[in-house]
Amino acid sequence: MQLFILVTYILVLYGISWYATKLIQQGKGGALQYLLAGRNLPMIVVAAMLSGLAIGGASTVGVAEHAYKAGLSAGWYNAAWGTAGILVGLFAAHHFRRMEVNTIPEMMERMYGRSARMISVVAQLLIMMVITSLQYVAGGAVLTALMPDVFTFQTGMLVTALLFVGITFIGGYWGAGLTNVVNIIVIYGGILAALWNSSTVFGGFESIVAALPEGGPWFDFVSGAGFAMVMSWMVVMITQGFSVQAISQIAFAAKNEKAARNGFILGGIIILPAGFLCALFGIIAAAKFPGLERAALALPTIMTNISPVVGGVFLAALWAAGISTAVGLLLGSSTLVMQDVWKRFFPSTVTEKNELLLSRLMVLLFSGVTYFLALTSVGILRTITTALAITASFTLLILANIFFPKYCKRAAGFWTILASVAVWLAWTLYPQVRVAPHVVYLVWPACLATFALAYFLGKEPAESIVKR
Repeated sequence: MQLFILVTYILVLYGISWYATKLIQQGKGGALQYLLAGRNLPMIVVAAMLSGLAIGGASTVGVAEHAYKAGLSAGWYNAAWGTAGILVGLFAAHHFRRMEVNTIPEMMERMYGRSARMISVVAQLLIMMVITSLQYVAGGAVLTALMPDVFTFQTGMLVTALLFVGITFIGGYWGAGLTNVVNIIVIYGGILAALWNSSTVFGGFESIVAALPEGGPWFDFVSGAGFAMVMSWMVVMITQGFSVQAISQIAFAAKNEKAARNGFILGGIIILPAGFLCALFGIIAAAKFPGLERAALALPTIMTNISPVVGGVFLAALWAAGISTAVGLLLGSSTLVMQDVWKRFFPSTVTEKNELLLSRLMVLLFSGVTYFLALTSVGILRTITTALAITASFTLLILANIFFPKYCKRAAGFWTILASVAVWLAWTLYPQVRVAPHVVYLVWPACLATFALAYFLGKEPAESIVKR
């Protein structure tokens, strides 16, 4: 039953992605249609793209795993993501749309010069490769945990990769947007159905609460994860929300400034409750299955004890979470490679006729590299997810240019980004540097100090990118 539901879901997504090719053709094709939906995404699709990007494996299986010991407070992981989306919508999304750029590095070059663009490409690709690779790992883990008789971890990763890449390759940004509308419906429908069925199977909410170990922080919104961890999530998510290519590209592709602003705000609102709902699975597992060998088994254990139909729907929901994240990441990364690497170093190979084909090839190229990375370097990938802290430099440079352009000097671009990368490398390589609960608390002061030095020592002002 679960396999049947999963296959049906795959066919529906491929059908939507194939339909999206008509929208690409109606827009006269080309890389702009394929990579940015012709800058024509309506508010609802903008919201679906953002919420789909946010609600991934870490937001479902990962939150349930954390909630097995930390309780409801684990849900702040997603709430931080939602807060970031709302803030970007209020303060930056409409500016991003107005800029008419394709990538964050392109934005950096316009503001801070070519050297800023070059180092931006390296930093953004590092971040995107890590996060994209983890989506293959998460998808393989979900299929293996919930259908061990059908999938091994390797075959689960392969099937996951084929679906991610297929949807992205065929439908482009329109395909990603439309499938994410379906994914969000499936995610919330699957979560709510599984929670209702779990409560019924395990004797109702009162029975679950009565079975919880005494003294645990089960329904406290802060103490389980701890204030420091919650604040770390907030700082990291808000920081990356303003400057990761895959997120900003959603605003670049919006129909207009209003669609970008309202879509981000709506998307943030959609994201907010997902973590707390998934945290309930961890709490249920703590009540009914105490002493699990690994907390990561919390959610899969529940799924094996509920209705096969509901379990199949929820399996599709968990996979949808990975798909919705991966397609946005793949297209964001491919846009970056196409616009900032290929066109820059091999401009003679790009023509109006072959640009769409090259864009699709970029999807395949980046997919292959990140899949190989996922197969060979899982342990390393999990260690360097702290690379998101590097986005502090981009966020500072972008927001300063939008709101305080007179303080921006051209030299600030390269050196501020370099400072963020240097601090992250020091944190990763030398444990004695880890004097704060998260590397982002060291990256921000380093970036602010470098930005200030550039203001006092730099001579050439940066270009203000916002039309005033």
